[in-house]
Amino acid sequence: MNHPSTYQGKRVVVLGLARSGVSVAKLFHKLGANVIVNDQKNREACPEAQELEALGISVLCGGHPSDLVDERTALLVKNPGIPYSASPVQQALRLGVEVATEVEAAYHLSPAPIIGITGSNGKTTTTTLLGALLEAAGKNPIVAGNIGLPLCEAVQGATADNWIVAELSSFQLKGTSRFHPRIALLLNLAETHLDYHGGMEDYVASKAKLFANQSEEDTAVLNWDDGACRQIAAGLKARQLPFSIFERLEEGVFIDPPYERDAGDSAELPERSIVCRLAAEGSGQVVQHTIMPVEELGLRGRHNAANALAAIAAYAAAGAPLEALRAPLSDFRGVEHRLELVTVKDGVTYYNDSKATNPTATAMSVRSLKAPIILIAGGLDRGSDYMELLPVFGALKGLVTLGETSGKLERVARQAGLTKVESVKPEKDAESTLRQAVRQAAALAGEGDIVLLSPACASWDMFASFEQRGSMFKQSAHTL
Repeated sequence: MNHPSTYQGKRVVVLGLARSGVSVAKLFHKLGANVIVNDQKNREACPEAQELEALGISVLCGGHPSDLVDERTALLVKNPGIPYSASPVQQALRLGVEVATEVEAAYHLSPAPIIGITGSNGKTTTTTLLGALLEAAGKNPIVAGNIGLPLCEAVQGATADNWIVAELSSFQLKGTSRFHPRIALLLNLAETHLDYHGGMEDYVASKAKLFANQSEEDTAVLNWDDGACRQIAAGLKARQLPFSIFERLEEGVFIDPPYERDAGDSAELPERSIVCRLAAEGSGQVVQHTIMPVEELGLRGRHNAANALAAIAAYAAAGAPLEALRAPLSDFRGVEHRLELVTVKDGVTYYNDSKATNPTATAMSVRSLKAPIILIAGGLDRGSDYMELLPVFGALKGLVTLGETSGKLERVARQAGLTKVESVKPEKDAESTLRQAVRQAAALAGEGDIVLLSPACASWDMFASFEQRGSMFKQSAHTL
């Protein structure tokens, strides 16, 4: 899309309310566009409508009018979660109307350089950690994007002295054309959101848009342990700064000595350090910096060690001092709903990992915990067979399933030889059902065990969001 100011006096349709929709609608209205906002939900479920109408913005709720997008429409900005199969999006594409997301509009207005962070797993942890590291270094970060604060709001409050640290989903990136982050970070790629993208090819292509407009003056941070990330790296123009937990790198951030790929997280006998090798400015000579011992990281698990390496690489690319890293890396304890310690009751430890919305995320979390685990899993069925979890389930003490994928997960668990498998019958509401799942898991657990909510599925079959699911789990654990 063009700069938002070029749409003055033109018809711009914003599809979907919520916070990002409100933000982008206000932005285009402020710049003089004729903004029409549409949401399929009924008026009572759209409390944001009144605020926009008070500004003179047209809001249509309760469905998609057939004439919402027509020949007069200059641009359609859609909520990232709305599928491209939605009728207004299809009409826009037929008419040659550009379809964009809020990320694209925000980029054109940002006075601050942007660090874009994407991947199948670990985005929120890495984004939050990087924000904390840059804050400790005095780099004035603004953390935004898929993590909560809409990018349109973030950039309007930014100056050239800030860094915008943006968590970006494949949904958001798919709707970009000129988006150009100074630093682009790809954590990993796994099969997820295939119901939205229609296949892995479109999903990977959407993620790769993060790098599409980078030049030799920019930096691409990539996971060198992920084959799909390496394939994307082969075609990039930007300077590459990889990270790895399994290899010593000529240049990049890595663990020394490296982890063994086939060993579990418990096999951590050697003393390992985080090492950063960077080419010195001007000379091109690579200089090695030892950051800190891995055991001093505030986050647990190999996957979080990888997230920390990614954040360190982006931090270094932003020109922040490496000697200032040790304290904030030690102090950072993670984010809510991601392997979050909830409570200890009767010798059983409860962890909330509601943000694990695909099998890869659940597998990483299970492998990072060392005590016997009773896993609570299940949720929206997006077509996966969950066979990726077969070896993980074989190492569990017990499994409690719920939601649309309950039967699939049970079949994989039985195939793995797990005998303590229970399913939760749906109760009057989602909260009651989850509370029963916690009770059943607690009954299977003994002193020294762990009850872990790590669903391996999205939440939308029963809950409004993974945050709601995690909050209900925590409340259930606290009130056992």
